[in-house]
Amino acid sequence: MDTSTLSFSALAQSFLNYCAVERGLAANTIAAYRRDLEKFSAYIGDSAVAEIEATKIQDFESSLRLAKLAPSSINRIESTLRVFFLHCHNEYEMINPTLEIVSSKSVRRLPKALRVEQIVALIEAADKQGEPITLRDRLLIELLYSSGARVSELIGMNVNDISTIGINDEIVSTVKLRGKGGKERIVPIGVFATKAVTNYLVRIRPGLAAKTLHPDNALFLNARGGRLSRQSAWNIVLASAKAAGITEKVSPHVFRHSYATHLLDGGADIRVVQELLGHASVNTTQIYTLITIDKVRESYAMSHPRA
Repeated sequence: MDTSTLSFSALAQSFLNYCAVERGLAANTIAAYRRDLEKFSAYIGDSAVAEIEATKIQDFESSLRLAKLAPSSINRIESTLRVFFLHCHNEYEMINPTLEIVSSKSVRRLPKALRVEQIVALIEAADKQGEPITLRDRLLIELLYSSGARVSELIGMNVNDISTIGINDEIVSTVKLRGKGGKERIVPIGVFATKAVTNYLVRIRPGLAAKTLHPDNALFLNARGGRLSRQSAWNIVLASAKAAGITEKVSPHVFRHSYATHLLDGGADIRVVQELLGHASVNTTQIYTLITIDKVRESYAMSHPRA
């Protein structure tokens, strides 16, 4: 696919769809993103995104200041452009011009992680008595947490992507995940997820596969026997969170944050966590160490007499 001629409006719509479906952002947030992108589009015209340079973005921000726009509004628009161009870089391998711009904001937001007991409650809530298909839903959430996979990686899995290998007289279950750019990685999963895989493959999946003349090799099947969609996976997570009585904002991605945070809290090496998450750079993984440091700082502040 030639991305050099993709227009701003086409990629803006792709970004908004991603925010709505994969990230599950609130309607108000998406509307704010849309307004910010429309302001930028009005300034640059509907040119190809690949032609937009850092100087053009800086000129746009200068025009906002000259128009007496509030600093908070300019910061929000700047943030919108950063996440938009990051999306273009991740999905279409375009150059991200915002990397050349020094941000006016210094506070870094840390990813949100659930507590272990919240995750256990979510998993238990997914499995509903008298509804056998919810064994699939339980497996989905078990694997989100046990593997740290992105939701797109899970729904892209096939049955033969699950394997067992013998290491030092011990049987270890693994899953093959296909990440961004088609890069594959092998990730071990725990005994709870392994049991959930067996329950689903033996008790539920054969019946789902039998509902179509051309069964898909997908691991996760929908009620008609086809591959489970990203939106359906989102709905499973949201419904389980509601059933578990969890009031915090929950998405499939929060399990990835929790996976990384809990591994580091438990003493895992950051390079190992980088490999498990499929991060190209350890710098991306290091944000999770800030969460652990923040917990240490909080404990110190509460406990030390001269904190």
